[in-house]
Amino acid sequence: MDSENAVMTIIVNAGEARSLCMSALRYAREGDIDRAGMLLAEADNFFRAAHRVQTQLIEQDEGSGKMPVTLIMVHAQDHLMTALLAREMINEMVILYQRQQQDYGDHK
Repeated sequence: MDSENAVMTIIVNAGEARSLCMSALRYAREGDIDRAGMLLAEADNFFRAAHRVQTQLIEQDEGSGKMPVTLIMVHAQDHLMTALLAREMINEMVILYQRQQQDYGDHK
């Protein structure tokens, strides 16, 4: 895979994963914890796809600077890492919403 396609694959998959995570948070806030969990699991598929491509790029570079680092490549990495952070934070928030439901019931 050439670096341009790899970078776009990372961006697209990270973006889709982040969108699914944000949807999961909305469902959790509305009390649909099961749907939130399904969306987080779906997001993980996109994260895995992005990570596979990221790993390929790292392997091609072999730590020797063979791969030129472009602004778009940095952007793709940044996009993936912020999406992963969102995933971690949203997972914690879903757990909190779930506990809130268990402790106080569903008071919409």
